[in-house]
Amino acid sequence: MKQNQKAFQDDPRYRVANREALIGVGLVILNFILWYGFAYGLGSKPVAEYSYIWGLPAWFFYSCILVTALILVLVILAVVFLFKEVPFDEEGEQ
Repeated sequence: MKQNQKAFQDDPRYRVANREALIGVGLVILNFILWYGFAYGLGSKPVAEYSYIWGLPAWFFYSCILVTALILVLVILAVVFLFKEVPFDEEGEQ
């Protein structure tokens, strides 16, 4: 059992996977903060005071349309520039 744990710790693929997982979690947290901030920040006014963009309440447009587009662009940029390809085969096999 300890030998397997040591192999996992020495394998650079696990460091890459952990780094990429943290990037993904960070993007999810950023998405939630932006969504929540726009939805409840702009949407907490009375309905009579809402402003509208393209026929949608501003809070909905910013939280559901704009934030989704922004996060989509950030995910694409993260995959292109921050993620790297890792081989699935064992290092010893050839």
